Amino acid sequence: MSQTAALPSRPLMPLSQSAWWLGLVLTGAIATGGVLLSQSAWAERFGISALTLAIVLGIAAGNTFFPSIAAHTAIGVDFSKNKLLRAGIILFGFHITFQQIGDIGWAGALIAVLMIGLTFTLAVQLGTRVFKLDRQTSMLIGAGSSICGAAAVMAAEPVVRGQAHKVSVAVATVVVFGTLSMFLYPLLYAFLPLSEHAYGVFAGSTIHEVAQVVAAGKAVSDTAAATAVIEKMLRVMMLAPFLLILSGFLRDHSQSAGNPDAKRQKTPIAIPWFAVLFIVASAINSLHILPASVVQIILHVDTALLAMAMAALGLRTHAGAIRQAGLKPLMLATSLFVFLVVGGYGINSAVMHFLG
Repeated sequence: MSQTAALPSRPLMPLSQSAWWLGLVLTGAIATGGVLLSQSAWAERFGISALTLAIVLGIAAGNTFFPSIAAHTAIGVDFSKNKLLRAGIILFGFHITFQQIGDIGWAGALIAVLMIGLTFTLAVQLGTRVFKLDRQTSMLIGAGSSICGAAAVMAAEPVVRGQAHKVSVAVATVVVFGTLSMFLYPLLYAFLPLSEHAYGVFAGSTIHEVAQVVAAGKAVSDTAAATAVIEKMLRVMMLAPFLLILSGFLRDHSQSAGNPDAKRQKTPIAIPWFAVLFIVASAINSLHILPASVVQIILHVDTALLAMAMAALGLRTHAGAIRQAGLKPLMLATSLFVFLVVGGYGINSAVMHFLG
């Protein structure tokens, strides 16, 4: 028998290997598209981040050509959606430093804690009790509204174990109301009795995405923008403790919902270690151990990893599942947006009056 005739009987590359690499190439290509589009004039004008664009492109691909190549890319896509997400959240810690707390004082710190706690609690209560949404969707929308938008939704997904379409719905609410905030807040500044510093704290403590906070701040002044970003970064810093608390809450709730003996079982708390490493990354950044050039490289890598995770999430999101979610998630997000603007202004005013 000739060598040519024997070739078909030789083992080919395992499907799992090709699916792993091809999936990474696919999510990487979509992520690159999102990053490049985010650098365009119109995206910068409206504060649309690379993460948002990556998930939009991913959804478009997921509902067109992806099903036909899913068998050859699925493993790499899911690797991006899970492993690369956690790596991206860890590196996200290099965006902030502990010193930023001191820049805004105890008043800004208290405002951040109150806004996160009250917004998330309101999301869960309204979502499950009033709008009859499932707890996962309510928590994901609450995380995005209360902390740092799409990044918080993605970080909360492994903790609440939300399905892809629920995460996409939550991210969509961040895009809609965060974009609306960029135009509304500068208009409010013209009517509300706020200094540039107070406006910055107000915007940073209530607007969803970092890019949206920058846009709303710069529409007033550079001083307002700087204050807004610092306040926003403080909310971002609270992402890790928030995830730890949420993990413990879900563990206790799961036990109490089971049999009576479940409460007495020695079930260890499910610690999201990527959240702990997020704090470690923030600490390293705070100590200025690494050169600024290295930190910049890390931040670029972080954007790439999170964009790939977003792209993978979009690929796994089907339009039918989003349509099935209906108007209720949007109604919940609308309620939270009203609270962030009206309630947020009241909380900012009260705290600044006593501690400012």
